[in-house]
Amino acid sequence: MMADHERITRLLKTARGQIDGILRMVEDDRYCIDISTQLMATESLLARINADVLKAHVEGCVRTAMETGDEVEQDAKLAEIEMVIEKLAK
Repeated sequence: MMADHERITRLLKTARGQIDGILRMVEDDRYCIDISTQLMATESLLARINADVLKAHVEGCVRTAMETGDEVEQDAKLAEIEMVIEKLAK
């Protein structure tokens, strides 16, 4: 399974729009809590996008590697997932 490119693209454009809005808020010296709220909303959106991309990777690339029986490829894909989990845990 591949990530839904149209959905991912649309969500990333939404996040970009949110960031542009946050920049305007900072430039306009808006209330800090309002800026923080928008930052958290953008972080949440980016986390959702990342989860979708990683799910597609597991369901596609990792599953394919497991089905091939190529242990080197399987180990590489599992190592990638472990690295991502470590980064997410920080």
